[in-house]
This record gives sequence, C-alpha cells and structure tokens, in this order.
Amino acid sequence: MVRETRQTGPEQTPAPHRQPEENILVVEDDTSVATVLQTRLESFGYRICGVVSSGAAAIDAAFRHHPDLVLMDILLEGEMNGIEAAHEISSRSDVPIIFLSCLGERDVIDSAIRTNPYGYMVKPYDNNELRSAIEIALVRHRASREQERLVQQLEKALLEVKKLSGLLPICASCKKIRDGQDHWHQIEEYISDRSEVDFTHGLCPQCLREYYPQLFNGEEERSD
Repeated sequence: MVRETRQTGPEQTPAPHRQPEENILVVEDDTSVATVLQTRLESFGYRICGVVSSGAAAIDAAFRHHPDLVLMDILLEGEMNGIEAAHEISSRSDVPIIFLSCLGERDVIDSAIRTNPYGYMVKPYDNNELRSAIEIALVRHRASREQERLVQQLEKALLEVKKLSGLLPICASCKKIRDGQDHWHQIEEYISDRSEVDFTHGLCPQCLREYYPQLFNGEEERSD
C-alpha cells in the first residue's frame, strides 16, 4: 500500500496570544462566582489585580492597585454595598466601574446610575456580553481621558495667548523676552510660539539710513 505524502511547506509558528495590558479589580462576595469570573477574565487576556468581597476592601484595593476597570457586585459583605463603594471610589478616581448584580429592580439600577458607571449587567450573563461590556468601557474611558488631555492643551494655549495681553518682561538691550521658567527668547520666537502670528523681516527707514548710508548719499547732495 502506497501512502501519499503531502508537502505542507515550512512549519507554521502559532500566533502569540495577546499580551494582557489592563488590570481589573473584582468585587464579589461569593467565592465560587469570583473564581469563575476571574478565570473568564484571564481567558480574555486581562490581569486580575485583586479579588475582594466587601465595600471597604474594594475602596482600599482601588486606590492601592489603581486598576484600569472595576467589576462591582452590589450585595457585598459588611455594612457597605457595592453602590456605596462605587460612589466613594468615583468621588476620588475616574476608574471605570461596571456593576455585575443579580438585582434588576428599577430603583436599584437608578441608584447605581447616580454613580456614573460604565455599565450594569444583570446576572446571569454570557461571556460575549461580559467581554463586550469591558471592551466598550475601556475604550470609552481612554477616549474620555484623551478628550480631557486635549481640553487641557487648549486651556494652556489660551492661557499663553492671554499672557501676550499682559506685561512682558523684555530686555532693554537685546529685546529678548523672559518666559515663566526664566528662559529668554527672541521676541519673534516668543510671540510665534504663543499665537498664530508669522513674521517677515525688513528695515525701517531710520535703520536703513543708519546701516546703509551710501544709499542716501545722492539724495543728501541733491537736497544741498
């Protein structure tokens, strides 16, 4: 019996798995649920920076680990629930929070919404829903931070423009201008960097006579 041999070409190297980049804090009082959730998140490629079961522990972990996202249950151990913990975290941090809860009552959801969460998922949920919710929250948060950065740049630019309308410390000899960091700049450079002004250079009549008097010799003789 002759066995056919196929040429498959060079051996293919498996594509590397996506390196995890984001840290997620899990807040869940049910140990078995927390274990399953952690396994799911790790299969998505995320790092778990902490798993806690109470509101107080969630607040402590949020400011100790600085996660990129928090998955927050509502019914937790201790006196503080997840909504209260989320409110405390959000008052001092912009970390995105997604609620994962078995509570679907309208009043509970309304209370959670007041903490400005990035999502609210009612248990049970499937893997695709969870993964999509996390990805959307992270993208929204990055976009929000980028918008904030651009606004800060604009405010800084406007502040620099306003500075041009105030007093400018200028050298009486070389005419350089001093900025807020005690650095000296040519006046053209200083103004161009802080406005939309462009400069063209030439000589006024007075300087032209001073530096190029030969151009005016004939004129002076005619006047005599």
